[in-house]
Amino acid sequence: MMSPSGFPPPPVKSQQQRILVLQLIASVMASTEIARQAGEGARAVPLSGHVGFDSMPDQLVNRSVNHGFCFNILCVGETGLGKSTLMDTLFNTKFEGEPTQHNQPGVTLKSNTYELQESNVRLKLTIVNTVGFGDQINKEESYKSIVEFIDAQFEAYLQEELKIKRTLHSYHDTRIHACLYFIAPTGHSLKSLDLVTMKKLDSKVNIIPIIAKSDAISKSELTKFKIKITSELVSNGVQIYQFPTDDESVAEINSTMNSHLPFAVIGSTEEVKIGNKMVKARQYPWGTVQVENENHCDFVKLREMLIRVNMEDLREQTHTRHYELYRRCKLEEMGFKDTDPDSKPFSLQETYEAKRNEFMGELQKKEEEMRQMFVQRVKEKEAELKEAEKELHEKFDRLKKLHQDEKKKLEEKKKSLDDELNTFKQKKTAAELLQNQAQQAGGSTTLKRDKERKN
Repeated sequence: MMSPSGFPPPPVKSQQQRILVLQLIASVMASTEIARQAGEGARAVPLSGHVGFDSMPDQLVNRSVNHGFCFNILCVGETGLGKSTLMDTLFNTKFEGEPTQHNQPGVTLKSNTYELQESNVRLKLTIVNTVGFGDQINKEESYKSIVEFIDAQFEAYLQEELKIKRTLHSYHDTRIHACLYFIAPTGHSLKSLDLVTMKKLDSKVNIIPIIAKSDAISKSELTKFKIKITSELVSNGVQIYQFPTDDESVAEINSTMNSHLPFAVIGSTEEVKIGNKMVKARQYPWGTVQVENENHCDFVKLREMLIRVNMEDLREQTHTRHYELYRRCKLEEMGFKDTDPDSKPFSLQETYEAKRNEFMGELQKKEEEMRQMFVQRVKEKEAELKEAEKELHEKFDRLKKLHQDEKKKLEEKKKSLDDELNTFKQKKTAAELLQNQAQQAGGSTTLKRDKERKN
């Protein structure tokens, strides 16, 4: 039963289970169709009684419900566009988070994971916010950190897949399933930053563009703004996520909603009493804007398309399209191929051996180059040492000759000093002798005078 707006009524427990069953049945039917096409020619055998494998959808539902689900949303947009408020409004809760500073030199991504439960279905929700996006004066590289973050999640999943002992059944999948790109309600055109960023992200994530705070512009301006955005996205080759129309149960709704992109949304967790009921709304001096009123904004459309109808398709598109593209490119970079130059199947062992031989050849080549370089360096060092040794010998000879000359001069000076010393000693001896003789002569004269006085 459809509501007047064209969407299913709010989900109750039984209806939620029915939706889950329908999605899993569609998945089983798709798998069955693929198996049928792959195994055409197999003989069809009629059953003579009930076997029981028609309970597989129920088994899948029970297993999925017991295991729980995960969903990861990336919110990209400039500061002040109400990203956190919209997330709170979408999931009807208040996500606790630390306040972030917006004075950083670059864009940083902040990830928070929450455990949610509705009826008996558990959801591990991860919300990734781009802190500081659009705050810098130079915005040329604002998208790089976002691309690197998305690639890092793909790489983590790929490394888990390549492990010998894998635990994918309990692995927390952090790959981004949906990117809500918040567009400022300027009413004119997309900014260069928006176009460049979406162009870099469209091959890596499912982009759903939304016009934030759409109550800032009038309805006529909003319609023109939507047309302008769609035109610019097409002219610049930006591929946004299109709601799938191959499933008959949701083809009509999704086809209609594709024409409403980008969604013009308003977020608010405040409840205002309108008539006899409380509704989420934003109050202004001129009136009240109701979040869940489709005449006021597209919030209901966004919630229906993102959560209630296409959440599983977003997860599937992430795995089968974006992750597979990353995986294929990464494996090709590593040298793995499906076919050889003759278009024959290539086994993993052959690919490994070919890559190993190539690596060993490159290793031997580099080893030979390093050996030649080492020999050349040794020769150059030997020549330098020989030249230094020659200079040392020449210096030694000069110093030796200088030493000999100095020694010769010192010996001559010593000889001269020795001669002077001998001469001095001779003169000293003669002087002492004369002094003694004079003293003796003086002593005898004194004695003679003393004798004469006595007489």
